[in-house]
Amino acid sequence: VSTLAKSFGAMPAMKITASGYGAGKRDNRELPNLLRVTIGEAVASRAGLETLRMIEANLDDMNPQLCGFFAERAFAGGALDVFFAAVQMKKNRPGVLISVLCRPEIRDKLMNLFFAETTTLGVRSYEVMRRALEREMVPVTTSFGEVRVKVARQDGRILNFSPEFEDCKRLAEEKGVPLRT
Repeated sequence: VSTLAKSFGAMPAMKITASGYGAGKRDNRELPNLLRVTIGEAVASRAGLETLRMIEANLDDMNPQLCGFFAERAFAGGALDVFFAAVQMKKNRPGVLISVLCRPEIRDKLMNLFFAETTTLGVRSYEVMRRALEREMVPVTTSFGEVRVKVARQDGRILNFSPEFEDCKRLAEEKGVPLRT
């Protein structure tokens, strides 16, 4: 099993339909020669969830001006989200927690980015689950020009919508009006 498995983790949410245990005949003093197999059907509680990776590092010795550049590089490298949080470090030093959300297949690439673009000596990673709404960008014509609007739906019903900030900013600059307008 360990030869064939690509990953391991928590048991998925499922309705168990069968399980079995077995013990092999080989006597290995270092490892137990046991196997457990569980078969089941996925349950709705995990429907729509995707498995992602969170990569994090705490820093107290990096110029904060470098954080924005790191975020740009991380997004360009495929990160789904990048955020910073103020933290209190050892010896009462203020620091920053850098967190990057990504798909599992690019975890190592983004971990290497931490080492290349920050002062961290270590990076941690753990599995997270995410459920996201369906999203669509819809062009809307306004008196100032066209603005893309992000529309979020669940089961076909609109739950939220928001104009694309960069479109609004561009039009505010072009038309000489306040961004809020």
